[in-house]
Amino acid sequence: MLGWAVTFLVIALIAAALGFSGIAGASAGIAQVLFVIFLILFVVAMIARAMRGNPPL
Repeated sequence: MLGWAVTFLVIALIAAALGFSGIAGASAGIAQVLFVIFLILFVVAMIARAMRGNPPL
């Protein structure tokens, strides 16, 4: 998930450098959504791991 977020961020940066503002905005929006989903899933996984008795990291 984090890999996809970084991929869309790179696409957004390249599109912005080339002047494609619509594509850059859409790619940046997708990257933000994927990053938030990644963070939520990461926190849920850490909580689930801590509940099972394993240390978080």
